[in-house]
Amino acid sequence: MKKIASFTVNHDKLEKGMYVSRIDGDAVTYDIRMKKPNGGDYLPNAALHTIEHLFATYARNSALSDSVIYVGPMGCRTGFYLILRDAVSPAEAISLVKDTFAFIARFEGKIPGAERRECGNWLEHDLLGARAIAEDMSKVLEGWTEERLRYVE
Repeated sequence: MKKIASFTVNHDKLEKGMYVSRIDGDAVTYDIRMKKPNGGDYLPNAALHTIEHLFATYARNSALSDSVIYVGPMGCRTGFYLILRDAVSPAEAISLVKDTFAFIARFEGKIPGAERRECGNWLEHDLLGARAIAEDMSKVLEGWTEERLRYVE
């Protein structure tokens, strides 16, 4: 079988940040890397779940909502994938991700979609953990530019 693109990235050189993972037609997949791969520190499930709810809600209510195809966690628990239509410029994508983490870092109140009838694992959420991760990522992405969207070889 052919090796998929994400498995060709050297995870030993990958740092926290935002990268273009792949482009498929009009869909651009962004790698939002929140933890250093194989670093022993991974996204805790409850915080990851809360980030998923807040990230998806914010992105799908943003000015770019019509271009948001998917937001979701990586199985390795080191980050998320964000898939956008290519009508969104790289600068707009970076701005959306920065704005989303700022939103999560200061979010208070009821987590959207976290009622039993809305969510398949409604009891496993951690807002404080999600806020701490989002605050960290806000610092990581300060000054992030289009040039930094490329993986390090």
